[in-house]
Amino acid sequence: MKKELINEMNLRIPALSVNESFARYAVSSFVSQLDPTLEEIADIRTVVSEAVTNSVIHGYRDSKGDVFISVKYYSDRSVKITVRDRGCGIADIEKVTQPFYTGDPAGERGGMGFTIMSSFTDKMKIKSVLGRGTAVILIKRLHKDA
Repeated sequence: MKKELINEMNLRIPALSVNESFARYAVSSFVSQLDPTLEEIADIRTVVSEAVTNSVIHGYRDSKGDVFISVKYYSDRSVKITVRDRGCGIADIEKVTQPFYTGDPAGERGGMGFTIMSSFTDKMKIKSVLGRGTAVILIKRLHKDA
């Protein structure tokens, strides 16, 4: 059986730290249509928070821009979340996905964002072009209906 797109939403927000919580709750509210478990909602909130924070802090650094969030869910109960920016991009994707690596020159960040996103989803993919931005694609399969 081929999976079919059931519903989708798109959100564009300014890349400001204060918008991270809005993005987290907007996505989790949309996904709640699938009646996920509390653990699944917590995982989704966490990965959205991490991805949006990466765009704001690392993607745009001290410049202005927007964060684009796309959420789709399918007939097989998989959810695809894409968080994209038009920031500086990532020079070495393999390096930034290593636990405890931080691109923060001040060393104030923990360097666990991509590790957390990967462990809380079934699949994570990162696409990035220097000077053009980054897209983080996160796929999570939700529990089956009772």
